[in-house]
Amino acid sequence: MCGIVGYIGKASAKPILLNALSTLEYRGYDSCGIAIRNDSIDIYKDIVRVEVMQKESPTLNGTTGIGHTRWATHGEPSSTNSHPHTDCSGKFAVVHNGIISNFQKLRQQLIAEGHVFTSETDSEVIPHMIEKYYDGVLEEAVQAALDEIEGSYAIAVLTADEDILIAARKDSPLIIGVGDGEMFIASDVPAVLDYTDRVIYLEDRDLAVITKDSFKITSDGTEIKRAEHRATWSKEDVQKAGYEHFMLKEINEQPRVIQNTIGDYLVSGEPSSDAEFKFDEELRDLSIVACGTSYHAGLVGKYIIEELHGIPVRVDLASEFNHGRRMIPTSMAIAITQSGETADVLSTLKRFREESVRTVAITNVPGSSASRVANDTIYTKAGPEVSVAATKSFIAQLISLYQFTLSCPGLHRGIRESLLAELRQMPNKIEQVLDGACRIVNVAKFLAKHDNVFFIGRGINHPIALEGALKLKEISYIHAEGYAAGELKHGSIALLQENTPIIAIVANDNTRDAMISSINQAKARSAPVIALADEDDEDIGSLVDYVIRLPRTGNMFTPVTNAVALQLLAYHTAKHRGCPIDFPRNLAKSVTVE
Repeated sequence: MCGIVGYIGKASAKPILLNALSTLEYRGYDSCGIAIRNDSIDIYKDIVRVEVMQKESPTLNGTTGIGHTRWATHGEPSSTNSHPHTDCSGKFAVVHNGIISNFQKLRQQLIAEGHVFTSETDSEVIPHMIEKYYDGVLEEAVQAALDEIEGSYAIAVLTADEDILIAARKDSPLIIGVGDGEMFIASDVPAVLDYTDRVIYLEDRDLAVITKDSFKITSDGTEIKRAEHRATWSKEDVQKAGYEHFMLKEINEQPRVIQNTIGDYLVSGEPSSDAEFKFDEELRDLSIVACGTSYHAGLVGKYIIEELHGIPVRVDLASEFNHGRRMIPTSMAIAITQSGETADVLSTLKRFREESVRTVAITNVPGSSASRVANDTIYTKAGPEVSVAATKSFIAQLISLYQFTLSCPGLHRGIRESLLAELRQMPNKIEQVLDGACRIVNVAKFLAKHDNVFFIGRGINHPIALEGALKLKEISYIHAEGYAAGELKHGSIALLQENTPIIAIVANDNTRDAMISSINQAKARSAPVIALADEDDEDIGSLVDYVIRLPRTGNMFTPVTNAVALQLLAYHTAKHRGCPIDFPRNLAKSVTVE
């Protein structure tokens, strides 16, 4: 993986491909390359940023081409391992996202047949397989190659013989952008927004033959129609809008994101009948599956659902669920994925569907794979998130889980109305957190001097301690661990000393006294303590070294304000350390391989 683009039309392909690749940089990558058809196929690729390629690549003429940004899975980052890859003859060029699980077997067969490989990648077998089966009809050769490939793929294929492109996918996202006398291929919608808002979402095992004026889609050899959609995002949505980094922009967008997410839900103070989640029967139990930041959102969801409804909720890492886990019966499963394309989550969703479990996807991307696999979809309406570190999408997931919980049958009307009132206040509360960012900057300056940090929380804020640690390690490269505060004394306290800061989330709820006890234990080991606390907590300042004060919020909603404060802390810490905030090393925005 990571980013695929393709163009066929009347304009010069090179600047369009490079511009589209630059729009996909948020997905994370270590190298990039393009291939242009001009009688033969000209390729330029290297382990550079797209902006460097825009300045330094040679003149490549032609109106048809493909491009790729690579995040290494097989073989180290190098110009040789970069995409596009070609066959022995140089007649075919391919870019590929996904993992070919049987590539070693195919590679050995092809070598025995005389094919010569130049890279360490699994992807290189694809153009060689196409060459093997090519008999004048590219579509048939690509299909024959894909029939032998096991694993996941999204591919774009270019040939020197004719002015067409082939696109195909299985378990990895791919779209067609429809223009006027030109067509586009991309792994994500933002890549085409400068040129068109008309989008076709390919589905598993689709193969598309694309010319500048038309396209044909087949599935298992049968021609089919896929609906055309209008993209709901604009190209302005993926610009920095004057902010230094996308992450800072997206943190500051969160009041609007919350308002957008609850806007359809609340009409005149009551749930909207067309936006409220519909329950066909009473919910007996629930499974939540997710990865990374979305998993932390799921843990908050578990707390609020169990607290308000008294039904058991199981939260699993999708990456663990798929490997030898026996399916536990459940009445409903929620899959949380920002992109809607997370490979581990999609595999889990499909397992639930096979067991006839009702599935709900919480995702940020209309038309994504998760929305097509699940029975129902709750869209978070965060808008495109460019920075690799998830911020506004996490907050939108939390808000969606609150709404889901409030929609569950059986909640006492008075409790529900009280929580709805709190929910309506959240945009204003987040504005207050953002207004106090200057105080967080001073704490970040202190934190940036350290290499190891612990985050502790209790109850509903334990997942926020996990999320805070993840954010800090992702973008500042500081080793950070998140703990349930009571677990600190069961081993990890051995690591505490004067150069190991503790970040403690001190909620003004029934966990406060126990949290103060944990802080005292840390201070007794000379560890400096940074506390997140209510603005009216008069005692906390005398117990810790730094306090980040936050607006008083109802106990059930403190994860939202605390999460935003920790996002800002991670951002400013990374800035003080001079880290590449939007594109942290080794990370990809959309993890489409297992």
